[in-house]
Amino acid sequence: MYSKEIQAILDKEKIRPGDIIKITTPEQTFEGILIPRPEKSSTTIILKQDSGYNLGINWQKTEKIEKISQGKELEIFPSIDIKPRKDLPEVSLIATGGTISSRISYETGGVKWLMEPGQLLSIAPELEKIINLKKIEKPFLIASENMSATHWQKLAESAKNLLNSGSAGVIITHGTDTLHYTAAALSFMLKNLSKPVVLTYSQKSTDRPSTDTVLNLTCAAYAAGHSDIAEVMLCGHAESQDTYCLINRGTKVRKMHTSVRHTFRPINDLPLAKVYPSGKIDIINENHKKRTDKKVEADTKFEEKTALIKYYPGANPDIINYFVKKGYKGIVIEATGLGHMATDESKYNWLPTLKDAIASGLTICAAAQTIYGRLNPIVYGEGRKLHDIGVIHLEDMLPETAYVKLGWILGHTKDQKRAKQMMLTNYAGELTKKTDTRTFLY
Repeated sequence: MYSKEIQAILDKEKIRPGDIIKITTPEQTFEGILIPRPEKSSTTIILKQDSGYNLGINWQKTEKIEKISQGKELEIFPSIDIKPRKDLPEVSLIATGGTISSRISYETGGVKWLMEPGQLLSIAPELEKIINLKKIEKPFLIASENMSATHWQKLAESAKNLLNSGSAGVIITHGTDTLHYTAAALSFMLKNLSKPVVLTYSQKSTDRPSTDTVLNLTCAAYAAGHSDIAEVMLCGHAESQDTYCLINRGTKVRKMHTSVRHTFRPINDLPLAKVYPSGKIDIINENHKKRTDKKVEADTKFEEKTALIKYYPGANPDIINYFVKKGYKGIVIEATGLGHMATDESKYNWLPTLKDAIASGLTICAAAQTIYGRLNPIVYGEGRKLHDIGVIHLEDMLPETAYVKLGWILGHTKDQKRAKQMMLTNYAGELTKKTDTRTFLY
């Protein structure tokens, strides 16, 4: 919505949002698509440039505004069908939303989830030569910060059904912000996984020239249809350039940057493989499950009264009492160092509160807030005290993975001894016996 002054100028030239226009100022000439403003502005006209970024121009400095061409395709990308080929593996796709399913909204000038799953194919027509897209499902289209255990359960059921009905693999497109939580959840919920389940994403919306959608989808298709790795994996850019992607284990990967295209990095583990847009797959980590003919099961029980909190200097242990009163069954605490919290005789001593909470039936675990590395509670006295009252130190497990795993385990048992045994059992590569120094900042 532009001010009356600007709108009068645009009306005079018969310019509407979506039109390609040229604006001449004393210093420079600009071309781009006119974008509506979400709020009134008395000074700025917004153009979307070929680079994919928006530019604000002070209309008071404008010498001339010209309409170059009328806007076309202001709506969503066209949907295309891929003709099946008998010589290619059949792969199914589940679209859930996120930037990979978005483009610019010309009503607001921001990014919006406008794309239908079939429209992803118009972005990456290369898929026609890589896989037969057997089926596309859209159980929901939401931003990933709106994900919950309910969505993970739906995804697990959908993936199970698709894999057991003949798909050679499944690709799941997903928003980046909580993608590693979903990858971990599916790693635990999909039992007897015998085929690849590949989650992928985009950091740049699909209408931007700099989008990472094409390479990520291409490599995900090769991983789902042509690799022998039968695990839940996350596939995405390995570096800033469009050279190749990394396949990372679903329980050992994390979003490590807000905006770069190679944001997902392996944590305390080597990547499973490198995948190139040519289809070449270089296995890096031989410690992975391989394809079989087993039927996949969906074990989706999850205790939603599970929490993930972060310890910090001066943190008041009263927060634990809140979770006890609210009926929570388990908490993962991101602890300092090798697994520490305050244990001296001060008002911030966490020992009494934790001890009472554990006695009340709450399962409490510790994970490393350093992200990398392994906990060891017996090196220092603080860790020993926490260990002695029953805090479960989770070795090299990621905090986010630990939270998901604890919720999944408490969906099966509330017995603390059994829960501890299960938390320290490796189900989906979430625990490694020995830390490989090559994994740090891979």
